[in-house]
Formats: sequence, C-alpha cells, structure tokens
Amino acid sequence: MKKILIIEDELNIYELIKFNLETHGFQVDGVQDGAMAIEKILDVLPDLIILDLMLPGKDGISICREIRANGIISYIPIIMLTAKSEEFDKVLGLEIGADDYITKPFGVKELCARVKAVLRRTEILLSKEDEAIVVGDLHIEPKAFEVYQNGEKLALTLKEYELLVFLAKHRGQVLTRDQLLDQIWGFDYYGETRTVDVHIRYLRKKIEEQSEDGKKYIETVRGVGYRFIEK
Repeated sequence: MKKILIIEDELNIYELIKFNLETHGFQVDGVQDGAMAIEKILDVLPDLIILDLMLPGKDGISICREIRANGIISYIPIIMLTAKSEEFDKVLGLEIGADDYITKPFGVKELCARVKAVLRRTEILLSKEDEAIVVGDLHIEPKAFEVYQNGEKLALTLKEYELLVFLAKHRGQVLTRDQLLDQIWGFDYYGETRTVDVHIRYLRKKIEEQSEDGKKYIETVRGVGYRFIEK
C-alpha cells in the first residue's frame, strides 16, 4: 500500500483529500504545521507528498527546498497545492523541485488522478532500470535510485534523476524539449517546455559543480533541445 503524506493546514481540505485517497487504497498521514513537516517526512518516509504552499510555521516553498536538499528524502515526488493561479507561482514551484502542482479550488478526481500519474511514472522508471550506468565520473545505481560522482552521493530530485538517466542512456543524441517533457513528465502533464529548461539548469549545476575537472555533461543545442556528451 502506497503511503501519502499531506502537509495542509486547512482541516476541511486535509480531511477531504485524506478520505478520497484512502478510498482509492492509499495509506494517508498528515501534518498541519509547516515547522513539523520535515520531521514528519523523515518519520513516515512516504511514497509521495502533497504539499500546500501557504502553511503556518514554515511555507511550502521552504519545505520543498529542504526536502530536495536532504539526501534521505530528496527523491520523494511532491505535488504542490496552491490557492494562487499566477504562472509565476507554478514555475517557482517547479523550479524548487515540485513534480506537479494543482491550484485550489480543485476537483478531487483530478487530484487523485495526478497522484496516481506521478506514482505510476515513478514505478515505471524503477521497473525499467536494472544495470548501473557509468559515464565519466558519474555512477548511476538504478536499483538503489542513487547517483554518485567521484564517490560522493548527489542529492537529486526525482525529476533530476529521471532526466539524468534518460539523457545518459541517449548520450550523443539531440533530444528536443518536447521529447523530454513527454518522457519525464508524461502525456498527462499540464506544463510547458520551460519546465525542462528549469530542471536541466538545476541538474547541470549539481553535476558540473561536483566534477573535479570542470567537465561539462549537458550541451544546449540552440532552438532544439539538449545533448548529453561524453568526452
């Protein structure tokens, strides 16, 4: 049974989400105070987090950043809830590591569908991966869902990990933004290609900052997309 952790301070919304997810066969836990969120996540180690943007104690953006910076829980997918509909808020959420977002008010069916879609993509990713991938000083261990560089474990988000694996498996090929969006976020994702650029930028920063010889792995092909290079 998949575990879902809801971080939401509005009790009526929390209970609505909890009831419907439990109806769909999920094990659900929650916390209403943002200041207690990280401690709760480390205790529960959920398969997915539903995170409200506006919380007492600590806001959702700060919590999301802390999750992605913590190697123990950085891989957990996050769906962010927000009462705001401006594009800035959506892009900001994706920039700091959210895997999807949904704005309030939302339909319960849509939320459940998004939860299932994110979990399904994660399961597909894990089931397809088997052998280790070694490229330069990068060592990808799919079975453990971990990436090492020069022996040091990298704290990658789920989407950064998926991007790295897909790019590494297709190294030398030019992959368009639309291809990456479809492969990593899926056909049911309501996003735009800028999402790819944002995640590539963060992934590039992490793997290139750790490289001992300043090696560049991801090449931008202007007007097209990206290519993973091995020199």
